[in-house]
This record gives sequence, C-alpha cells and structure tokens, in this order.
Amino acid sequence: MHDFVNGSISHWMTQASAASAPDHPNRHASLPDEEQALVIVGGGLTGLWTAYYAITQHPEWKITVLEAEQVGYGGSGRNGGWLSTLIPGNRAVYARAAERQGRDGAAAVRAFQREMSGAIDETLRVAEVEGIEADQHRGGQLQAATTPAALKRLRGTYAANLRNGYAEDSIELLSADELQQRINIAPALGGMYYRDTVRVDPAKLTLGLASAVEAKGVQIFERAAVNSIRPGTVVASRGVVRARTVLSCVEAYTSEIESEAPGFGSRQLIPVNSSMIVTAPLSDADWERIGWNGLECLNDGAHTFVYAQRTADGRIAIGGRGTPYAYNSGTPGLGAVDDATIQTLKDRLDYFFPGTRFSIDHAWRGAIGVTRDWCAGIFFDPETRIGTARGYAGHGLTATNLAARTLLDRVSGEWTDLTALPWNDHESGTWEPEPIRWTGVHTMYRLFGVADRWEEARHSEDTSLIARFGSRLAGLHE
Repeated sequence: MHDFVNGSISHWMTQASAASAPDHPNRHASLPDEEQALVIVGGGLTGLWTAYYAITQHPEWKITVLEAEQVGYGGSGRNGGWLSTLIPGNRAVYARAAERQGRDGAAAVRAFQREMSGAIDETLRVAEVEGIEADQHRGGQLQAATTPAALKRLRGTYAANLRNGYAEDSIELLSADELQQRINIAPALGGMYYRDTVRVDPAKLTLGLASAVEAKGVQIFERAAVNSIRPGTVVASRGVVRARTVLSCVEAYTSEIESEAPGFGSRQLIPVNSSMIVTAPLSDADWERIGWNGLECLNDGAHTFVYAQRTADGRIAIGGRGTPYAYNSGTPGLGAVDDATIQTLKDRLDYFFPGTRFSIDHAWRGAIGVTRDWCAGIFFDPETRIGTARGYAGHGLTATNLAARTLLDRVSGEWTDLTALPWNDHESGTWEPEPIRWTGVHTMYRLFGVADRWEEARHSEDTSLIARFGSRLAGLHE
C-alpha cells in the first residue's frame, strides 16, 4: 500500500480541483440539435486553444467542444508544465520534407522555430488578457550534462540550435560552476540555458482556458466520447452532432476515432507513456542547499532523460519515460504508475541532490502522441472540412497554441506563414503491427538505458554506439 496518491489523473488536476468548484452542470447537458459552425473533438489544450481563437475571430459561430472524460483528463492535465521552445519533432526530417516540396528546408525549420518561440509569448499574452493564473514564471530552462558524453552532445546541440533558428542571446553554454550557481546538481559537468522557457501549472492553464472559452459562448460537453467523424457529422457516446467543420484535437487518443480523413488511422500514431512524481514541499534548508532560485525548468542530457520543475508551492515535480508503451496502443486510464518507474524517478532526484531526503506525495502517468518519425502533423481537408493535429511527441504544451492557430488558418483556406510551416500535411508513415511495435519501442528504451549506464560508468566523451543505433532505429537522429 502506497503512502502517496498513485494515479487520479495527476497532482496538478487534483490540486486544481480542490482549489475550485468542479461542478459544471452545463457540460453534462444534452448535445445540441442544431448544426454547429465548428465542432472540436477533445477538451485538452489543442481543442481549447482552437475554440478560443475561433470564437474570438468569429463570435457569431456556434462552437461545441466534445470531451470523452473531463477537461484536462489527457496529456494537457498531466504534463511537466514546460512552455518550451523545442519543436515537436526531428528538425532534419522536417527540412527534408520541405525540400521534397521544392522549398528551402533550412529556412522552413528556422521559421518553425521562430513560431514556436513566439507561441510562448502568445500563451502568456492570452493568460494575462483572460486573467488565467497558472503559476507562470519565465525562468528559462537548464539542461544539465552529468557525463562527458552528455556534455559533448550538449555542445553539439547548442551549435545545431543556432543553425536552426535560435537567436544567439536566447541560449547559453554554462560551465559546471555557472550551472551550479543556478542549481546545485552534484554530478553536473556543465549545461545549457534556454532563456525563453516558462514554467506553468498545466492544469491551471487548461482549466482557466476552458472557463475563458465558455465565458465567450463556447459549449463544452464532458463524458461525450467521440467514436467516429464523418463529413458534417460527429458520432459521440451521447448522441450525434452536425457541424460544418470538425477538428480533432485528441493527440495521443487519435487512433481511437474512426475517420477516413487525413491524419487518422490505427497505426499512424501510438500513445507513449511518460510518468511523473511530485515530492512533498521541501524545507527552506533544503532549498538553500539546492538553490534553483530562478525557477528554471530542468532536464538532463541522458538518453533516458528526465524533466523537472520547482513548483510554486516548493515541491519538485520530475518525470521520465519509465514503462514506455502498452501492448496494442493501450492508454493509461487514471494514470497509476508501477513501483519500478517511481523508484527510478526518485533515484534520479537522489543522484542530482545527494543529502536531501525526498518523500513522494503523488505519482501519475500520461500518454504523448508519437508518430513513426516522431514528427507532428497538421491536416485539413477542404472538401470534407475535417482536420486534425497530432504527434507532439512530448513537446505539446507550447505546440498546442501554435497548432490551434495553424488549424484555423487551414480552415480559412488562406495561405499564411503558419500554413507554410513544415508540419502541415506532414506524412510520418505507419507504425509496424503488433507484436513488432511493442518489441521495437521497448527495445529502443532498453538500448538507451544500457547506453546511459555505459556512459556513466566509463566517463567516455563519446556517445555510446548502442545509443546511436537506438536513435537511428527510432528515427530520432538529426
């Protein structure tokens, strides 16, 4: 029996629900009989951002959001809380895709990077305008290298970032001393600082955005799982809704919906699990020893990397892959985490911050949508008027805002800077059938785990050949 909460969606959702009245009777009313201008499938951040910009641009539209469980149930309410600049996918893959269309691949990727960075500013702007308090703090991001090989990779990433659209003043290489002045990670050999990343409480952001769109006249219906999408028609568990335009924004759950529109299909995307734990609040003495006064988002340079934040109430929330994939694309339900993964994440805290005693308050996991080439895709068919966004591969908190605005530009039929980005109509291929798919994903993560142990034991400056093989197997190599 655990002495902490395991599952229950997430710590973020539990805390947010406890702090506000969770009862929304309108979300359980009968579905609308009249045709809607826009039906959005999915009550996470992609769907809510889409609803927000749609109703802001077209206040006369009748807009309905259909959510299978409750607002924030999926990845939007479970993630690590980073508004990150990182593109959702492999830059080299996007560049090659643009080049196949006769475009400058490097320029396309740089444009994508600028829009991703701009989406952080846009998210903060809307939060301020709508009065959404999500513990947002622009402290940047620290990537810590704890092995010589990770430090060498980090320097390569720094150079690649500058080639691919990062401004010189937005990233900085740090020595071991410079990193430890910000956060005292005992084994760190150096790091990289990303200036623009913002820490948030993702549940507060998601629930606040839901309230904002409802105040503008959007209808949200919960416990309304969508089974299929056809031109002009959405079939849900609670009835059928007619719509001129339908946009699917369910990310890791895309394969659960039947549709012949582009972007759908049982093997185009799989749900990959990412797990998190959050500690009890740390003492002032602990924080004095650790530092972290800048409230930066934190990750490391390992192949089986972790990501973390110092929360507004003085905890550490840390996540990583753990058990990455359930057979036949199973989704995590309420998010209970196995004991081995919980221990792995706690061990990482102990490794980073020896001498600090950590107790766990909550553990949970969620699913991220991953395509075969780990790149996201935005699709819209002007004939059927069905669209979808999927495949953020763990970089969705910022990407959801950009995806929503891109989807609506696609709906308008206009050629814009956003519709020119290389994730539009990006075909990623299909995943292998089971059991090859399960075996491949688990093999990849085992290879990365072996490579991390090899690099930590040998202190080599060169990335393990095992990791290089795993990266190419997965399609992650740039």
